[in-house]
Amino acid sequence: MAFDDTPTLEPIDALRRIAFLLERSRGETRKVEAFRKAAGVVLTTGEDEIRARAEAGTLTELPGIGASTAKVVTQTLAGQVPDYLAKLDDGPLVPQTPETVAMREALRGDLHSHSDWSDGGSPIEEMVATCLELGREYQALTDHSPRLTVANGLTAERLATQLTIVEGINAHLGGEFTLLSGIEVDILDDGSLDQTDEMLDRLDVVVASVHSKLRMAKGPMTRRMLGAVENPHTDVLGHCTGRLVTGGRGTRPQSEFDAEAVFEACAKHQVAVEINSRPERQDPPDDLVRLALDAGCLFAIDTDAHAPGQLDFLAYGAARAAELGVPAERIVTTWPLDELRAWTLRRR
Repeated sequence: MAFDDTPTLEPIDALRRIAFLLERSRGETRKVEAFRKAAGVVLTTGEDEIRARAEAGTLTELPGIGASTAKVVTQTLAGQVPDYLAKLDDGPLVPQTPETVAMREALRGDLHSHSDWSDGGSPIEEMVATCLELGREYQALTDHSPRLTVANGLTAERLATQLTIVEGINAHLGGEFTLLSGIEVDILDDGSLDQTDEMLDRLDVVVASVHSKLRMAKGPMTRRMLGAVENPHTDVLGHCTGRLVTGGRGTRPQSEFDAEAVFEACAKHQVAVEINSRPERQDPPDDLVRLALDAGCLFAIDTDAHAPGQLDFLAYGAARAAELGVPAERIVTTWPLDELRAWTLRRR
């Protein structure tokens, strides 16, 4: 199913498209959940009953179908573009300059995303389906690590189970798209990583991020980050300052650390500095992107998506990278899969 809003859409496609557009515009979570839940009901109920109920006006008798979602189903079955879908903005998220378009088109994948195995809002399969619809070549599944209990971080045992699911998805897709195994691993106070070396060895991609004690003094924070960068398992340094500049969680100042020392270490060990595409993060700030660029760092433009609609946030990161003059060849998420895999194995 291609993402479009033509009258050829089936009801489940229209409902999923609405949920996607609400998510990417940072709409209310309850509305997103209502449309995605309704899509699930339509899928499990069966076409004949859905059509019969639409004609009889009894769709709302099905648990999970409300007035708004019933109207979407009814209008779609009638060959119409649903009113709810028509009013949503499905245009570009950022101004389409030649530089921004070229950068976005160069991106092949994304190395940072979450599912409902940790603090994401959707199953792995729904995230994968959206990646396919968006034309991704690869996507890393990087749910959180154990210490981040507030985000339902994965123990080694749960992560091992997740790896079997990733393998099954890739076997089913047969090379059409690759779901990379991964983790967003917490950088602990002493710079060590919050997962066993054995499990980290089994993963395709390791994103290391600070999530606690963000106001740690500059010296200890620098040593903490250097420890993570020097760890041979680390591929990407995630949202390095931890700042929040807007959004429902409020704002948060950036962490203090010796950025020059950290980026020099990233360049030395070929650890990519993440350009986090989430609008509320915009991390690193522009001056630090320029500093990392001057230090010779690699970069990864990532969505940090916690829901399918947020996978389209890649456009925000692409726009920032283009504006700041980051060369596409130094962005690992523009690389073909074979080249990317060779890079992640460089120190293991």
